[in-house]
Amino acid sequence: MRVTLFALALAAAPGSALAQQPGVAVPGAEAAAPSADPRVNQVIVYGDDPCPASTNEEITVCARLPDSDRYRIPPNLRDNPNEPASRSWAGRAMELQYVGRSGTDSCSTAGAGGFTGCLSQMINLARAERRATGTDVNWTRMVEEARAEREARLRAATQEEEEDERGQTPPPN
Repeated sequence: MRVTLFALALAAAPGSALAQQPGVAVPGAEAAAPSADPRVNQVIVYGDDPCPASTNEEITVCARLPDSDRYRIPPNLRDNPNEPASRSWAGRAMELQYVGRSGTDSCSTAGAGGFTGCLSQMINLARAERRATGTDVNWTRMVEEARAEREARLRAATQEEEEDERGQTPPPN
């Protein structure tokens, strides 16, 4: 009886059942609900090349590098980081710290709390990789600045439209 009612309910509202499932595309749903966050395009420009302009649907963030780097292989792809000759003794000694460790903060599959060590280990590895590659482009900060600029432009345009509708001039700042 319950199975029959459940099947009947699903048949009565196929669009609503599909819309609640993640990963299932519902025709026309994208046009009905525009995304709140516009797409972000991260571009690296060289020398005096112009940065592509942002649009209403897309924020373009540019990182500028010197023109001498235009045709070079990116620094993070130039060397083999796994080559034994490129590893310091301090780095090799750090690896020995984790030999035989188990329990809390150990990143071991055995024991309660091993996941905390895995998270801190992944964070430390990511920081070390970022320092090793020498990448000093902070995309997060640049995207936040571009979003703030876009919001300021939209606010100013909205205020101008409202003032035009009222027939008033803006108050002096």
